[in-house]
Amino acid sequence: MTNISSFPKRELGKSGIKVAPIGLGCMSLSGAYGPSGDDEGIALIHAAIDMGVTLIDTSDMYGWGHNEELISRAIKGRRDKIVLATKFGNRGGKDGKFADGRPEFVVESCNASLKRLGVEVIDLYYQHRIDPDVPIEDTVGAMKKLIEAGKVRALGLSEAKPATIRRAHKVHPLAAVQNEFSLLYRVEAEETLPVLQELGISFVPYSPLGRGLLSASIASPAALAEDDPRRRHPRYAGKNLETNLDLVGHIVSIAHEKNCTPAQLALAWLLARDPGLVPIPGTRRKERLAENLGALDVTLSNADVKRLSDAIPVGAAAGTRYPEAQLASLYI
Repeated sequence: MTNISSFPKRELGKSGIKVAPIGLGCMSLSGAYGPSGDDEGIALIHAAIDMGVTLIDTSDMYGWGHNEELISRAIKGRRDKIVLATKFGNRGGKDGKFADGRPEFVVESCNASLKRLGVEVIDLYYQHRIDPDVPIEDTVGAMKKLIEAGKVRALGLSEAKPATIRRAHKVHPLAAVQNEFSLLYRVEAEETLPVLQELGISFVPYSPLGRGLLSASIASPAALAEDDPRRRHPRYAGKNLETNLDLVGHIVSIAHEKNCTPAQLALAWLLARDPGLVPIPGTRRKERLAENLGALDVTLSNADVKRLSDAIPVGAAAGTRYPEAQLASLYI
């Protein structure tokens, strides 16, 4: 069994919180990509912890609370082995609202997450989506009070633009920013990374495998379950998928040279980009978890990193990152 405990930990910003260099995103354990069983989800989290994973990432909107409750059960007796991250403020279009950053909602959401998670403190608390109707200073000001109250240890933002990050960081130092970042989808991430390096904030890439495309295991939408929402996703649609698979083909060739899988190569590329970067690939399968962690055994030179970057240039991927209805709530 792969164990990554021997690899140097990475500090989240300047928070003093250190984690293994690859974390676990738990969204898929609450039916995001089709049915998932709780027992299997708990077993996967146990396996991740046994393999040395420390950063466990969830959100109050994954299964609308189900994911946090699942994690609560999974971490019983293991709380001291993990760094627990959750998020608030992603309304997913409920009542016509995609984000809520009101100070009173921050407090309400945190208290609810603490109860569902069954913990006294959240290690890393993110605003999941930026609310354009509430000044970021007001939202982060409320989040800062959670730290002062001992309910939260460190703060983060998700899908935030550099200007928003700078404003938030002035209110209270951010430990991490979580945006989509992979070899395929990185236009916004490449703009964000230099700002995070300047401010000393960690980058936590979600969907680091391009929602499965960079695993090179999905050749057509037919390979996805009937209820998998990726069937409706622009990157998987018609000509977009053909273009993206052609791009992934370059990575497959280089992976053969490196004697690793395409997914491992894609994760190794991210890890090599910055020492403060901690990707959080998600999966429901233990064998895929072990494969992802095996990326730490892949060593890339600066020339390798450039070659991979050139193989899939910034902006080359086809199809938007999300369906059109959700685009307005991203990168604010």
